[in-house]
Amino acid sequence: MLELRGVSKFFDGLPAVKQLDFAVRHGEIVGIIGPNGAGKTTMIGLISGSLPLSSGQIRYRGLDISRLPPHRRAYLGIARTFQVTQPFKGLSVRENVMIGALFGRRGLKQAAAREAADAVLERVGLAAKAHFRADQLTVADRKRLELARALALEPELLLLDEVMAGLTPTEMEQAIALIRAIHASGVTVLVIEHVMQAIMGLSQRIMVLHQGTKIAEGPPEQVLADQRVIEAYLGERYAREQQSRLGAARPVPQKEGKEEQG
Repeated sequence: MLELRGVSKFFDGLPAVKQLDFAVRHGEIVGIIGPNGAGKTTMIGLISGSLPLSSGQIRYRGLDISRLPPHRRAYLGIARTFQVTQPFKGLSVRENVMIGALFGRRGLKQAAAREAADAVLERVGLAAKAHFRADQLTVADRKRLELARALALEPELLLLDEVMAGLTPTEMEQAIALIRAIHASGVTVLVIEHVMQAIMGLSQRIMVLHQGTKIAEGPPEQVLADQRVIEAYLGERYAREQQSRLGAARPVPQKEGKEEQG
């Protein structure tokens, strides 16, 4: 469905993403992890079109979309959320979602956008708050609104950028259940998340970025056992705990004499 070939992005000569090769198959949930500054959100921006490529190529369903503007990519079925929620605060929840529908669905009329918004709000559990102003919502509900605006585009590929940041454990469980339901409806999902319990439970495959470069990719238990990932991001103790929880066959490698990291 999606293929990145030699993708790079430079800011003032400094690389945020370097020569990245990566692909997503139809029907997958793929997780992206890595430390802060690894290039994860930059990669989402490159795929969605909000950032221009420095070099490389992005293909979606075989079509080169490297230079298409964001709305053209939305027409093709690509939608994203933002790490920091950015609602139109003076507008209602329903109006915010209508804007998403109108942006991403060519030729949609206002009445149809309203119907689409109400259907999506019901889906994410915000129907009762459709008339609220966006700035009246809690953190959890703003996350739901951000997701609703993306879903209003009727995406085939959904790019989620830390939709669980700032949520309580209960809210996180609800978010995970919602993402699984979206995936079960036929949407391919690419999710960035720092909450490791969530990313490991959701993802069929994980890619790890570090300093703009892919350092590991594979099933969750395989990635957890990769020494490069442990050193760059997880830490020995966390990786061992997760290996035990997942029931992985092989132990996490350790370095003698090296103090454990939290």
